[in-house]
Amino acid sequence: MPSDKKSKQLTRRQLLGSTIAATGALAAGGAVLPEHGPRLNAAVPSALEGDTRVILFQGDSITDAGRNRRQAGPNNASAMGRGYPFLIGSWLLATRNDPNLKIYNRGISGHKVPDLQKRWQKDTIDLKPDVLSILIGVNDIWHKLAGRYDGTVADYEKGFNELIEQTAKALPETQIVICEPFVLRCGAVNDKWFPEFDKRRAAARRVAEKAEATWVPFQETFDSAVNDAPANYWAGDGVHPSMAGHMKMTMAWLKALRDG
Repeated sequence: MPSDKKSKQLTRRQLLGSTIAATGALAAGGAVLPEHGPRLNAAVPSALEGDTRVILFQGDSITDAGRNRRQAGPNNASAMGRGYPFLIGSWLLATRNDPNLKIYNRGISGHKVPDLQKRWQKDTIDLKPDVLSILIGVNDIWHKLAGRYDGTVADYEKGFNELIEQTAKALPETQIVICEPFVLRCGAVNDKWFPEFDKRRAAARRVAEKAEATWVPFQETFDSAVNDAPANYWAGDGVHPSMAGHMKMTMAWLKALRDG
């Protein structure tokens, strides 16, 4: 039987070997953990290669993520916020190595579909994105539950369709990415949100299908994530993601672009 000292040395060697193996797996293109949900692949999705020069993220506070709205230019860390647009943008800039790639974040906290409509020309059409990613919907129900808005599911779907139609007319070559609205059952999210929230998710899916847009299944992503950690680990109030939650969104977004 080996001595305690030799056993400890062997354990350290095994640990080092495991670490090297894990690092190698990451470099090869896939994260070792977690077991559930999407993985981050090193390959740039084909939809984001070639002539793709401008990528725009639109939405509410989840997309806004505390960005500095006084900074309007692309590829600016403070202008991107601290959420999934920043993580995706950083990853793409580092892997594409393209000085001409421009990434913008125009999410604004508290916004609903009608708010997007009011600023769509300036904050979307005028930027002429090659790829337009939209995440909107949680405020359309949250503000309604708080008595500050009375828009229905039908209003949400109609307004969302109108945004996509306006974009397609002005920018027919733009690739549309529609992200699934999501919540986790913790914090501010209780039984009063359902079944209406699920109806709004279904409406967003219909909008995506009608537009033949790429669909990012964020709710499915977080439904899987709660197998690894509690809901409040991913989003403390059930709506706004944690650091881990935003990274989950990043992996899901890139996977959707790669698979789509």
